[in-house]
Amino acid sequence: MVADAPLPVTEHLSELRRRIILFLITLLGAAVFSWNFREGILEALLKPALEALGTDKTLQAIAPTEIFFTYLKCALLSGFVLSLPMFFWQLWAFISPGLYPNEKRAVIPFVLIATLLFAAGSTFGHQLVFPLVYGFFADFSSDLVSPAWTMREVFALTTRLFVAFGVGFELPVFVFLSIVGGLATPSGLLAGLKYGVLAAFTLGAILTPPDVISQILLAAPLTVLYLVGILAGHLVIRKKDIDRS
Repeated sequence: MVADAPLPVTEHLSELRRRIILFLITLLGAAVFSWNFREGILEALLKPALEALGTDKTLQAIAPTEIFFTYLKCALLSGFVLSLPMFFWQLWAFISPGLYPNEKRAVIPFVLIATLLFAAGSTFGHQLVFPLVYGFFADFSSDLVSPAWTMREVFALTTRLFVAFGVGFELPVFVFLSIVGGLATPSGLLAGLKYGVLAAFTLGAILTPPDVISQILLAAPLTVLYLVGILAGHLVIRKKDIDRS
């Protein structure tokens, strides 16, 4: 049996609000810290796009406020990444009343694994897929048309892909929580593997250029991570059954 008694809905909402506020305070502090390194962070983030344009090309700013607000968004993105451990900590603390005492002690592994998965996904995308994306679009330049990419648009696309790959690599966490929370079973998720593979390739087709290689680069790890989440959930459920017997 779980140790904590069920709480009224109003108390759940109050607890959720409190944890969201704690995360937002952490995010704000991390963003303020990141502002001091905004130029280096932005340069590293946009490196695939700059390399695709070539050494003699730079990004354009066509509005007076574009540079400032792009730096501001960059600091917020960096602050979000730096505050992810706090986000996952608060998430675990929010769902922990429904867990067994021995499961509650897994907070540190959960926070560490979830944070590393996001970092792995965003790094994987940045290092392997982003160069393909921007290289694909840069290849359309010619003597007739010269690319003049703006700072705002390149940052917006990079951010969407960066977050999408990070969230995509959280798939084992979502699968694991759905199993532990009783929303799904390992056997049911395994039976739906073909739909998971289809969803992975669909996501790959949406997020990457229209070529097979880049789609596989995203779909293959997502499929593996889906299976990892099922395996982790199966091991936890099996341990529960052993403890009850």
